[in-house]
Amino acid sequence: MSLENPSPSPARRRFGAAALAAAALASAVLGGGAVHLLSYQDEAHEALAPAPSASSTPSASEPAATRYQCPMHPSIVQDHPGKCPICGMDLVALSPAAPGGEGAAMVQGLAPVTIDASRQQLIGLRTAPVTEGKVGGTWRTNGRVAVDETRVRRVNMKVAGFVERVHADFTGKPVRQGEPLLSLYSPELLAAQEEYLLALRTRQALGEAEGMATDGDTLVAAARRKLLLWDVPPAALERLARAGEATRTLTLVSPISGVITKKDVVEGARLEMGATPYEVVDLSRVWVLADVYESELRHVKVGMPANLQLKAFPNRVFAGKVAFLDPVLEPATRTVKVRLEFPNPDGDLRPEMFGEVVLRGMTRDALKIPSDAVVPTGTTQVVFLALGDGRFQPREVRLGESDGKSVEVTSGLKAGDQVVTGANFLVDSESRLRASLAVLASSSSGSATAEPPPSSPPANAPPAPSGHEGH
Repeated sequence: MSLENPSPSPARRRFGAAALAAAALASAVLGGGAVHLLSYQDEAHEALAPAPSASSTPSASEPAATRYQCPMHPSIVQDHPGKCPICGMDLVALSPAAPGGEGAAMVQGLAPVTIDASRQQLIGLRTAPVTEGKVGGTWRTNGRVAVDETRVRRVNMKVAGFVERVHADFTGKPVRQGEPLLSLYSPELLAAQEEYLLALRTRQALGEAEGMATDGDTLVAAARRKLLLWDVPPAALERLARAGEATRTLTLVSPISGVITKKDVVEGARLEMGATPYEVVDLSRVWVLADVYESELRHVKVGMPANLQLKAFPNRVFAGKVAFLDPVLEPATRTVKVRLEFPNPDGDLRPEMFGEVVLRGMTRDALKIPSDAVVPTGTTQVVFLALGDGRFQPREVRLGESDGKSVEVTSGLKAGDQVVTGANFLVDSESRLRASLAVLASSSSGSATAEPPPSSPPANAPPAPSGHEGH
């Protein structure tokens, strides 16, 4: 019979190595160095401590019971007074569990952590309170200034001709309605002028004959209408009638006041019927195109006010309104194009400028936390609740609207709670490590139970057969 202790099982040896490596990783993450590695013994004991059974958790329909927790090992929670099985300290009574309170359900894959004040200062841990405030009144997005498509005019040629002179001679030139654009020589226009003058003389001659004045008026009206349909200005027809002689060239004028955005003509060029030598855009009112996320679309209404801020004018705010919501969603970005209208009397809003659009709607009261406090896990949103005495508990929350700096909390927290806003990803790493240690300890404990250590045979037991009798 050997007096030596039995060697550790393979499962225990594997757990010891894995737990030691995990503790070293936590030391590197939180900057605790060797001091944190020396505290591994408590963490391992804490991980090996039995977890409370599911039957001990009160259901939602039962009245909340008082729970008792170890101040040094927050994972030790019981439903009756006693001592901590790890350090022997008396368990402290917690307030009854309540939604959003200290007794809230644990987050899968995360565990409570304890960080002393010196380590909190070392890693830059900060907290902020859950506050009550207004949400829903402001939504921010990026916008692009664009041309108002309802204020674009193209100058089309109704008759072929040769360009004698270009008055609007460069792109971007501002023009007023009726201002000359180009002078055109066209044999067809010259012939139409002669027809008009002939109709005027004919009407005068027929007016002297009894009962023929109406026929003369019909001829003049037909000749005049032909020239008007070829974009000859009425003022030019009046001058033609007074002079009594056809002019070699006729001048085409701008149909609206605006800016020339397209010029495709030079002096001496021949323009065919249907050509577009000019495009004029009225920039006294412009569009701003912005993208609104699908989740925010319900708050955006046609007619709601909006502001625009540009880097070119940092101290100026342009006021406009929502004019149109695109009926089709962009599948790649899951956004809807929103069109806003802004007056632009000075021309400061230039197409293709980028700026920040602020949509303003109705506000409501809600709980808010800093956006930095939220740790996304992929499927849920988690914050770390500060319980006091260096204890931090992961808490799953539901979020609402965000303005970029703060976010609405719809469930999981209450006003006055303190949440971690600085170094929360380091706290998250420590929390995940502790949860992994607990899972590893649980699986290793099960393996050790299934594989009991060999016991020594009784003194009077016969020796086991060696299988070599008779040899």
